[in-house]
Amino acid sequence: MPLNIGDQFPNFQALTNLGEIDFYEWMGDESWAILFSHPADYTPVCTTELARVGALIPEFLKRGVKPIALSCDTAESHKGWIEDIKHYGKLSSFDYPIIADHKRELAVKLNMLDKDELNSDGIPLTCRAVFIVDDKKKLRLSILYPATTGRNFDEILRVIDSLHLTQRKSVATPADWKSGGDCMVLPTVKSEDVSKLFPNGINTIDVPSGKGYLRITPQP
Repeated sequence: MPLNIGDQFPNFQALTNLGEIDFYEWMGDESWAILFSHPADYTPVCTTELARVGALIPEFLKRGVKPIALSCDTAESHKGWIEDIKHYGKLSSFDYPIIADHKRELAVKLNMLDKDELNSDGIPLTCRAVFIVDDKKKLRLSILYPATTGRNFDEILRVIDSLHLTQRKSVATPADWKSGGDCMVLPTVKSEDVSKLFPNGINTIDVPSGKGYLRITPQP
């Protein structure tokens, strides 16, 4: 069954290029995690993606998020591929694990397979799944890209910023929001509570319906 937002993300044990891990233990009690899957080692789009994440490690860690990749090849294959990733990305080190899922057990469990993209043996490739898991081990975001489309990791960082902000404050983030931009006051916030929650004030947009639901406030 596919995972839904808010579901408990399943724990698992796996072999990685850094050795055996238990996912929950690897995450720890306070960190979030981003798990992103890849069709295969030594493939062009995957190489660009893992290099990009390697370069963004400080940004993920600044947000309290640990990245972990998955590819349907062996841990030994990952170790060789990492040298190509480091070379492509001009990285001096590679500082996050890649899960070895050559039997596709985890890919099947987490519904990561792209049935339209097959390898040379006719086996479905892993799609480019993105799972963001919070410190309570709850799924907070799920995106499935086809195997042929590389991810935009600036967008993923933007989403993490939104998740962190909206978890703490009574706001939602509008279309194309970036950190520091104006936010929308949640419809559940009562008018009498606005001044207490939003000392910088709000701006209510007039709309033809006359309903005052479009309330904008500077980012809390």
